[in-house]
Amino acid sequence: MVDHAGALADRVWRRYDPKERLIRYAVLLVTLMVVYWAVHDIDIFWPWVWDAPTQISRLGARMWPPDPSRLGPIVGAMIETVHIATLATLLTIFIALPVSYIAAQNTTPNRFCLWLGRFILVASRSVNTIIWALLFVAIFGPGVLAGILAIMFRSIGFIGKLMGEAIEEIDRRPVEAMEATGASKLKVIAYAVVPQVIPAFFAIVILRWDINIRESTVLGLVGAGGIGVLLQGSIDTFAWPTVATILIAIIALVLIGEAITGLLRSKVI
Repeated sequence: MVDHAGALADRVWRRYDPKERLIRYAVLLVTLMVVYWAVHDIDIFWPWVWDAPTQISRLGARMWPPDPSRLGPIVGAMIETVHIATLATLLTIFIALPVSYIAAQNTTPNRFCLWLGRFILVASRSVNTIIWALLFVAIFGPGVLAGILAIMFRSIGFIGKLMGEAIEEIDRRPVEAMEATGASKLKVIAYAVVPQVIPAFFAIVILRWDINIRESTVLGLVGAGGIGVLLQGSIDTFAWPTVATILIAIIALVLIGEAITGLLRSKVI
């Protein structure tokens, strides 16, 4: 009995058995190898990395204090940025909703429409906003129109995908009840589908508008309008105090947008 009790006392509980530990160590080793390969392959110039804190402090010294002399044009550009985000979000709704309808498995007319809708959503989300902006600047020239279209094309995938998922999660019983009464397809959508996804719709659109405000602040870096135009011009002319003012204005705009969207979402959800 004593030997048996001593044997039990010597046993140590282990979360993983030897095979599981070996697999975990192998996965960790492969991960470290991939990280090392990635860091080595991108050819980082390490002296610049070690010198970065010094350069950051020098740049901060050149930016301080901010220069409020161009506050008027900055405020005007910020308003333009909000207009870009708002118009792009509104235009997105008219395209994203039909696409989300055909991209949802329970409402799509046929399999071809299903894959067409999903292709549109994937294509929209696969291309970054800046890339869309570069394309539309090349087509329409520099200006606000290119920025609006860039934000719109990027937002289609976001709103369409989330709305498609919301449609797929609806309760099918109201739909089946209306179909059993011989209601038209349009009435089924209006009275059985739409009421169930309205809260999700407003929440998704509000969230996307908030994201679009942030993305609109950098469109001017490629000539697509907004506050980014002033930011790029100030950087090119080494007007660092003005750059600091613009950055503060961008942060303030994002915070205001966050507060507004938070308030709106609390009213909707």
